[in-house]
Amino acid sequence: MKYYTPLIILVWFALIVLAILAKENDRFSKERKRILYFTYSIVALAALAEWLGIQFNGNMNVSPWVIRLIKAFDYILTPMSGGAIILQLQTKNNLRKVSFILLGLNLLFQIISIFTGWMVKVDENHLYHHGNAYNIYMLLYVAVFIIVIVEFAIYGKRFRKQNRLSLLGILIFNVLGIGLQEVLGSEVRTAYISLVICSALLYIHNSEFAQLASDDKIQEQMIRISVDPLTGISSRHAYSVAINELSNLPSLPQKLVIFSIDINGLKLVNDTLGHIAGDELIAGASKCISQVFSSIGRCYRTGGDEFIVFSSINQEMIHELIDQLLDLTNNWKGEYCDSLSLAVGFAEAKAHPNIELEKLITIADQEMYKSKAQYYQKKGIDRRQN
Repeated sequence: MKYYTPLIILVWFALIVLAILAKENDRFSKERKRILYFTYSIVALAALAEWLGIQFNGNMNVSPWVIRLIKAFDYILTPMSGGAIILQLQTKNNLRKVSFILLGLNLLFQIISIFTGWMVKVDENHLYHHGNAYNIYMLLYVAVFIIVIVEFAIYGKRFRKQNRLSLLGILIFNVLGIGLQEVLGSEVRTAYISLVICSALLYIHNSEFAQLASDDKIQEQMIRISVDPLTGISSRHAYSVAINELSNLPSLPQKLVIFSIDINGLKLVNDTLGHIAGDELIAGASKCISQVFSSIGRCYRTGGDEFIVFSSINQEMIHELIDQLLDLTNNWKGEYCDSLSLAVGFAEAKAHPNIELEKLITIADQEMYKSKAQYYQKKGIDRRQN
C-alpha cells in the first residue's frame, strides 16, 4: 500500500484544482459553485478518512476508539460522496429526498455504532474488522448508489440523445472504480481516484453545457435585437450590422439595389385614429414589403415608418417590384385603417460606379422623398402637418 499515500495527495491536489476552476468559472451560478465546493470537500474528507483508517489499522499507538471513530467517518462520508454527486446533478425529485433520508439514517447508525461495535470491531492487535451490522450499511450504501445511477439517467434527459453518451461514460467509470475496490479487496484502492476523475469529468460536462447555454442565450438575445418586435422584419440594429458588412467590401455588388420606403400620412392617422391605428399601418406596410422583397433581399425597419430594402436584382425587375408593392398596398385594409400608401425610392449601385454605400442610401432616400412630395401634392395636403 505504499502507493496509496501519494495517491491520496494527488486526489487532494486534484480536488483543490477543481475548486479553483469552479471559482474562476463565470458561467456557473453561485449555487452551483457552492454545490461543487461541497462535493469536492466531501470527497476529500472521505478519502482522508479511508487513508487514516489504513494508516491506523494495526497501530498499537492508536486507541481502538480512535480507529472506530475514523472508520465511522469513513462509512459516513463515503455514501455522502454519492449524495454530493446527486446535488451536483441538481435534479429535484422524490428520489433525491429519499437519498438524503438514507444518508441521515446512515449518519445516525454510524454514530451509534461507534459505541456498540455494530460496524467495526477492533481486536487486541488494534486491527479492525467488520461488525455484525456491516451488511445493513452495505444495503444503505447500495441503495444510495442505485439512486445516483437513476439520477444520472434523469439528469441526462435534459440533453439531446447524442449528448447523453458522455454522461453514461462518466457513470460507468465511477461504477468501475468503486466496484474494483469492493470486488478485489482491501489491497486495491480505486474508489476515490475514480470519484475524483468522475468529479472532473462532471465539471467538464457542466462547463461545456453551461457554455452552450450561454451561447444559446446570446444567440437568442441577438435574434431578439435583430428582429423588430412590431413588424417581425429586421431591426435597426440588424440594419447597422448589414451596413458595416457591405461597407467593408472592396466594392458594392453590381446587382445591389437599395429601396427606401416610407408610409404616407402616418402622422394624420396617429393624430386622428390613435397610435394603435398607426401601428397597424406600420405592421401592414412591413407585411407588404416582406411579401414582395423577402425572396430577393432583406427588409429593415430603420425608424418609425421608415424601411430600407437591400436587394440583389436585375435592373428590369425594379419597376416590376415597385408595381407589385403598390398593388398590395392599394388592396390592403386593416381593422382601424382602410387604406395604406407608400412612398418608394430606389438607387442602383450599377448606375453609380465606385459610390459609397451611405451615398447610395442617400440617393434612394431622395427618390423616396420625391415620391412622397408627389403624393402630398396630389392630395393637396400640407406635408409639414403629416
